[in-house]
Amino acid sequence: MGPLSATAFEAIAARLRDSKGMAAKADIGLAVARLGLSGADSVPVGDDCAAIPDGDGFLLFAIEGFMNEFVAGDPWFAGWCGVMVNLSDIAAMGGRPVAVVDAVWAKGEEGAAPVLEGLRAASERFGVPLVGGHTNLKTDRGQLSVAVLGRAKKLLTSFDARPGETLIAAIDLRGRYREPFSNWEAATDAPASRLRGDLEVLPLIAEAGLSRAAKDISQGGIVGTSAMLAECSGVGIEIDLSRVPAPEGVDLARWLMSFPSYGYLLSATPDDVPALLSLFEARGIANAAIGSVTADRRVTVANGAARETIWDFSQRALLGCGPAAAKAEDAA
Repeated sequence: MGPLSATAFEAIAARLRDSKGMAAKADIGLAVARLGLSGADSVPVGDDCAAIPDGDGFLLFAIEGFMNEFVAGDPWFAGWCGVMVNLSDIAAMGGRPVAVVDAVWAKGEEGAAPVLEGLRAASERFGVPLVGGHTNLKTDRGQLSVAVLGRAKKLLTSFDARPGETLIAAIDLRGRYREPFSNWEAATDAPASRLRGDLEVLPLIAEAGLSRAAKDISQGGIVGTSAMLAECSGVGIEIDLSRVPAPEGVDLARWLMSFPSYGYLLSATPDDVPALLSLFEARGIANAAIGSVTADRRVTVANGAARETIWDFSQRALLGCGPAAAKAEDAA
């Protein structure tokens, strides 16, 4: 991808700053503050999963809730995503999934059927059992929440990116948009062996010590996810837009805010970058060093020599789970 015109670059930066995904992540901060949580808790809050020490490893515990319009507009895929995105969260922390539970609300059996079928299809394809949950078939609309349990031997976290490291993106581009939402769908047609093998790359990276910090690219997209990683680690991140892996012909601003079926950001020392990238390359997953971890507490995007700030943590928090928030609480 070549350099953008100054006008196009400024327009993309404006869309990123105003994105719904970033606003939704900021909403998390309101709940975190109300609950009195932070990244300084004994089980740090702000990561893809809660990592609970367990013997010589960690139990991983996560939950996802889905937008009502998504459940209503594409119920089968919402069910599929209930499993898929939770497994992505487990992998993002260097773990392997154990089991999934779901909570489904629907208007009768007819309303629940496609959601349940999507859940079952993903459970079978990924090879992770559904072991129970909650069902309510007497509501006026469909809603879905899904939780997962996993285990990790060594962690990848949101709290361990360090200035001077390289930011890496790994995204499966073998898909298409699942309209009308900005979900890049690259999983439902893939064979089980590929899906399971692709997820296994993340725990292998953790156990080999090639990275300490990673995040699943979520509804905030590449830039919003970078902001969450930066805040939790107490760092800044600069992204070179020309180096971001992207499908042919997509709108760049939309792509930077998209939620891919398989997409991760990782931070690694320059020496470890070649080995790390080669693991994704071997799986046919698009990968690149897309930027750098800095000490300036801002998330910026670059277009040649031009820079635009998307989020400045000296001005406001996002999740409220970073080290600065923890220090402020200690001083109060």
